[in-house]
Amino acid sequence: MAERADGSTDIYGTPGEIMGVISDFDAYPEWVGQLEEVRVLEQDQEGRGTVVSFQVSTPMFPASYTLRYTYAPEDGGMSWTYVEGTLDDLSGSYTLDPVDDQLTRVTYRLEVGLDAPIPGLLKRQAAKQIVRSALSDLKRRVESG
Repeated sequence: MAERADGSTDIYGTPGEIMGVISDFDAYPEWVGQLEEVRVLEQDQEGRGTVVSFQVSTPMFPASYTLRYTYAPEDGGMSWTYVEGTLDDLSGSYTLDPVDDQLTRVTYRLEVGLDAPIPGLLKRQAAKQIVRSALSDLKRRVESG
């Protein structure tokens, strides 16, 4: 069964600046916790990753998976769907909504399916923690320049 979680935070940065960070997959190991390796397998006409492979080291188990990305128009965010890997499912999105000229509300949605003998409560807590960490890491990365 897939677990769902979402959260939002306000980040000092334009949607274009934030899109620059979240679409730069090669830099993910520098700021995304527990991420060991990223490989962009396919790109769109603008050079953005559309099929990306990830290798993650977690305390409970290592995971590797490939995601397919689509991009919202006008730096509105991006979404992803699961292609293959060691998970059952992984989909989600970043939605970027300008608050003013310097502030953007970022909403992160995640649906993750794990075929592991882990109680449902722990899976839900893990999904929520992934969302909190993703937003915190992104905020730190964008606001630090």
